[in-house]
Amino acid sequence: MSRRNKQLPLIENIEITDVAAEGKAIAKQDNMVIFTQYTVPGDVVDLQITRKKNSYMEGRVVKIHKFAEKRCEAFCKHYGVCGGCKWQILPYEEQIKYKQKQVLNNLTRIGKVELPEISPIMGSQNIRYYRNKLEFTFSNKKWLTEEVIQSGEAVDNMNALGFHIPGKFDKVLDIEECHLQTPISNEIRNEIKSFALANGLEFFDIRNQEGFLRNIIIRTASTGEIMLIVIFFKEDKTRRELLLNHLAEKFPSITSLLYIINEKCNDTITDQEVHTFKGRDYIIEEMEGLKFKVGPKSFYQTNSAQAYELYKVARNFANLSGNELVYDLYTGTGTIACFVSKMAKKVVGIEYVPEAIEDAKVNADFNQIQNTLFYAGDMKEILTDDFIGQHGKPDVIITDPPRDGMHKDVVDTILRAEPQRIVYVSCNPATQARDLNLLDTKYEVKAVQPVDMFPHTHHVENVVLLTKREHFKEVQPDNDLTETLS
Repeated sequence: MSRRNKQLPLIENIEITDVAAEGKAIAKQDNMVIFTQYTVPGDVVDLQITRKKNSYMEGRVVKIHKFAEKRCEAFCKHYGVCGGCKWQILPYEEQIKYKQKQVLNNLTRIGKVELPEISPIMGSQNIRYYRNKLEFTFSNKKWLTEEVIQSGEAVDNMNALGFHIPGKFDKVLDIEECHLQTPISNEIRNEIKSFALANGLEFFDIRNQEGFLRNIIIRTASTGEIMLIVIFFKEDKTRRELLLNHLAEKFPSITSLLYIINEKCNDTITDQEVHTFKGRDYIIEEMEGLKFKVGPKSFYQTNSAQAYELYKVARNFANLSGNELVYDLYTGTGTIACFVSKMAKKVVGIEYVPEAIEDAKVNADFNQIQNTLFYAGDMKEILTDDFIGQHGKPDVIITDPPRDGMHKDVVDTILRAEPQRIVYVSCNPATQARDLNLLDTKYEVKAVQPVDMFPHTHHVENVVLLTKREHFKEVQPDNDLTETLS
């Protein structure tokens, strides 16, 4: 006999009091924390509980009785459905206030290290149209919004070109206007959709793995150059050229028109051959006189203007005189390495992705930089005592790891190398805090600078300067740190 699911409660007239990690809003009842979304501190709402645990609950807003004074109207018509830009109902000055608080909470609660006064967060120059890369998906299973369903109107066209609905791998929300990338992105995407519908080009069916049009990727550089990558599920030269010729004629501003035939079950293109239909196979980004070639598979910070501010902070913290040996860990395509190279004696970059290292070498050559070396491989296997013995002990280490932070073996190697300064750039202050705790035996935090790269989201970058202690601490390792972040 099956057990009947217990009815979860509806909590009425409860006030949202704070913002938590991952951008969730918080309410409290009887010392129980309730997490929800798409609401802001000061709102008074009804919450339908959807999940109940011993120490917390999760719920969704079913009614708003009172709007917070510091709430603003969502500027995007897709707000609350596509899953992005969840904080757009918060004024930007409030967004960065909570991001500053997030950095402080993580460094104190998880890091447990002595901190200087944290510098005020550097807000983004642009809070709309700041991304330089977006990917859109074709689907013949359009997501129907609640409004459409309630209206009862017949939906004749189930094709969509837009973003995946969170948690629904086969459902795509048709996007009419996205405010993340410059307007040309919307023009290109909408034109592709209109042309495909008018000419009977099938949208992809991910469940049955059939169709013709699969994805598009649009990259827009700060230099004004545009890359469009059209990903087809199968080759059909006549129809492929029909679409690509139309786009080349309609949008002469596209400087790099590429295509891929991806017959795999997943959307990744790292292992796919890229074909150039028109123009170059790369676009150019520029930063302080340096030019970076960005290819279809290249990683480049998605907020170009704010990346420049971030790199300037990292370079200032490094405090280079021209005589230092710098190790740039997780160097990616070598942007930071190239950016600091003219102020260093030598820069050694290490990165896991071989293709990124090839891009780094190309970028160094492209800018006639001759004092950089780049190596590809697993960081904990490349950065060893033998490697340091061969290339020299670094005076400064700049590290910009992925969201998981640095492997403990990498931290241990850094501690043995004993550089004078460490500049730690992080996209996840929680794992950064964990690593700062591990480095605390030999290094003290001298400066902290949060940088907002992604307005209207909870994400925040943080740059920390550590300097070597004159007298090392004897501290027992905190074995609970890893569990705290798991």
